Amino acid sequence: MKRLVCLALTVLMILLSSGCDDGRPPNEVHSPDDLAGRVIGALSGSPSARLAGDYGVAHAFTAADEMMSHLRAGSVDCVIMERVSAEEAIESHSGVRILGEPLLEYDVRFAVAKENNQLLTAVNSALAALTENGTLGGIRGKYFAGRNYNYASAADAPDGTRELTLAVSPDAAPFSYINEDGMFAGFYIEVALAVCDFLGIGLRVVGDDVAELIPAVQLGRVDLALGWLPDDLGGLVDVSDSCADIAHVVVVRR
Repeated sequence: MKRLVCLALTVLMILLSSGCDDGRPPNEVHSPDDLAGRVIGALSGSPSARLAGDYGVAHAFTAADEMMSHLRAGSVDCVIMERVSAEEAIESHSGVRILGEPLLEYDVRFAVAKENNQLLTAVNSALAALTENGTLGGIRGKYFAGRNYNYASAADAPDGTRELTLAVSPDAAPFSYINEDGMFAGFYIEVALAVCDFLGIGLRVVGDDVAELIPAVQLGRVDLALGWLPDDLGGLVDVSDSCADIAHVVVVRR
């Protein structure tokens, strides 16, 4: 009996020391400090793909399920994803987990001139409704989770309809950029279109340097700016409720 107990303990110790018991390679990424030089999976075209390239060697995937399968098999060392998408992905993929603290967190908000309380109230009302009806979630899923969703903007506003001017960076893909047709596109643009459609207002988009977005609103050159904004900008402008609270997390093997 003692020999059997010793044999069982020996087998258990071997399994524990191997990292897992189903043939998967052990996880070697335990914190952001371990990312340097690692092969990091991310969804193609997502903001997480940029982070993956900054921290290690990025490997792009077109679908979260495929990416998680490669993580489990060990062909990538870890994955960087937006937190909501990551939480959904691990529900259907055993053997993976999210590391403790996010790599990066930020809120996407509109900036509005301080004297324009009526516009701020209208934008916040639109955001609440678009959250409730799933539009913002759909747009978010397209850009952060690789889902097949396209916001169908309303037809051009009728003649005489008021138009809002939005300032964004023209080179901040996938948030805002100039597409192959020479038009502004990206997450910010679709969110702004949805808000303006809800309000029955036309939208005109202009490009500006990131450092000039807040001054453009403050000085009245544009009605709105959209970007990664805190809820307090030192009294320069007012900011809307969050369009999306984004956190990029690291997913590893258990």
